[in-house]
Amino acid sequence: MIRARFRLWLPDGLWVADVSRSFPDASLRLLTGVPMDDRTLELGETRGEDPRAVVEAIRKQPDVRSLELLYCDEERSLSRYETEDQALFEFLGGSSLLPEFPLVVEDGVMSFAITASRADFEAFGDRLDASGLRYELQSVVHRDDSDGGPLTDRQLECLTVAWRMGYFEVPRDCSLAEVADALDVDTSTVSETIRRGTARVLERFLFERERSSNR
Repeated sequence: MIRARFRLWLPDGLWVADVSRSFPDASLRLLTGVPMDDRTLELGETRGEDPRAVVEAIRKQPDVRSLELLYCDEERSLSRYETEDQALFEFLGGSSLLPEFPLVVEDGVMSFAITASRADFEAFGDRLDASGLRYELQSVVHRDDSDGGPLTDRQLECLTVAWRMGYFEVPRDCSLAEVADALDVDTSTVSETIRRGTARVLERFLFERERSSNR
């Protein structure tokens, strides 16, 4: 099993790409989406300095049939809407993959994660290459369910991203907040996950060392 995180530069013409580029400091988060015949019912969240303005920009998009504002304050809004744009689900569906929510779009770039078999992962990579779209593989974690490894998938992913970003270097090349941003989780969550994962790695290492010395 493989878990990977990608960044995908969305083409012009997709309403979410156009809106996010109009509000480059805002974060548009698709929390869930259900394709329904010729449209998709979606639950979306916006975060930024003026979330209501972002919502109104979404409402005006030709592909958005209807929009209901469920919640809005100075930093965050929550909306339910119907859109005719099914390109994302068609793209992932053609790869035999289901999207993992939330999907986050910032300044025209979508961040998302997938969990797939090796064959599906390679097929998805081939499909991305064939699309001509610019993308970046941020992290990839290989997990063999038969190896009985000491880490959960989430701990392994967090530790891998932190290691690649230089979080464990002395001095550190990045902050905990930067690792959290890369994983799209809050700082307290990634801190706890890294702490527990590190403890499990040390426990396994010290246990194996002690066992070897007692042979």
